[in-house]
Amino acid sequence: MDMKNNRTFWAKLMIVNLIASVAILNYGCLDAGKERVVVLHAGSLSRPFLLLAEEYRSSNTGVEILLEPAGSLVTARKITELGKPCDIMGSADYQVIDNLLIPNHASWNIGFAGNEMVIAYRDGARYSDVIDKNNWYEILLRDDVGYGRADPDADPCGYRAIFTLKLAEEFYGVEGITDQILAKDNRLIRPKGIDLVALIETGAADYIFEYRSVAVQSGLRYLTLPSEINLGDYSFRSRYQSVGTMVAGSSPSERIYMPGDVIIYGITVIDDAPNRDEAVRFLSFILGERGQEVFRESGHTIPEHYPVSGHVSAIPPDILTLLNEETYDY
Repeated sequence: MDMKNNRTFWAKLMIVNLIASVAILNYGCLDAGKERVVVLHAGSLSRPFLLLAEEYRSSNTGVEILLEPAGSLVTARKITELGKPCDIMGSADYQVIDNLLIPNHASWNIGFAGNEMVIAYRDGARYSDVIDKNNWYEILLRDDVGYGRADPDADPCGYRAIFTLKLAEEFYGVEGITDQILAKDNRLIRPKGIDLVALIETGAADYIFEYRSVAVQSGLRYLTLPSEINLGDYSFRSRYQSVGTMVAGSSPSERIYMPGDVIIYGITVIDDAPNRDEAVRFLSFILGERGQEVFRESGHTIPEHYPVSGHVSAIPPDILTLLNEETYDY
């Protein structure tokens, strides 16, 4: 995707999401004859969800899919604190649904996509001609280099940047990487990972901690990090789980410990979903062959088997048929 098409896509996305947000707040203002499915989701799911929603609407003309992106922790708190109407919640981290929504707001959780952390950068970024998997942390620490990251209290992309840094300390055998880098460039922290793309496009930052999928979708150059630290390789899951950090919980005063893990996106239908039947049909479309194809094209990985947590018996039959018999808990 070239830079012009990238700007066009994100501009379109902003308009769609603004309309959706207003529609959710004014739930009765849309065509009364249409079934409405409200989807609150991680920002990094914006592109694939938008494409799938457009395709679903084209073959189900009586359905309106309302998409609203935010950091996954913020999205969960919209449900737990604000009681916002919601049919489907899609999180960049399955743990957000497990820890904040189950059992009071959701009964089950399906892991449906993967990702990995990368260092994305712009053409002409300082030292982009020499940065590599062995010196990236040294370059981020240089005074003439600016880097961006997401807010760890709002978005998993933010706390996963911290996990990557903590894992890097052990992997490279250099103490202090985490504290030194986190103390730098705090003016470039943004609410969610996709917001960081604008820092690159405008030249406000040279580098960002980002998901591979967002870098691919945005047409950004990126540095692939070693599997031992990029949170994208199941064979290093126990290593990832050796680190963690404190993040905001389900209320403003609550702090919870979030352990590191391989990146697994989670999705569920909320227990009191206003349009549960149509939500189940749309989620079946997301988890089906076309959905998998769109996610792969968007830079995600798809697990061989969809892992589930919560009560498997509560999963609707139409969705359960899409899960392999070897489905396992996280």
